[in-house]
Amino acid sequence: MARKIVNRKELRQENEAAERIQAEKKKTAKKTVKPKVKRKSRAKVAKEVRLKAFWGVFNQSLRRVALFEHSQRKQADKKAEELSTSQKTPHFVQLVKEVIEE
Repeated sequence: MARKIVNRKELRQENEAAERIQAEKKKTAKKTVKPKVKRKSRAKVAKEVRLKAFWGVFNQSLRRVALFEHSQRKQADKKAEELSTSQKTPHFVQLVKEVIEE
């Protein structure tokens, strides 16, 4: 059986031609693709929250018993003392800030 003679120069030329065609296809494909446009991020606007200060009278288990305006600190202290003596459990006064809804 006779072998077919392989012509390496022809094979090389065919391979190089095929590579050139592929390179041209890649170049044209790159040209047709549109660049992606970056979308601007929409940051959420922080809602402005207004707070108002009160004095709260609390019991030992941190349950609010009474609420007084900020200018009524003396009345809040009196109420805490009254509750402490009458119920034999300590009550205390603490600043409370609550949201004002307009």
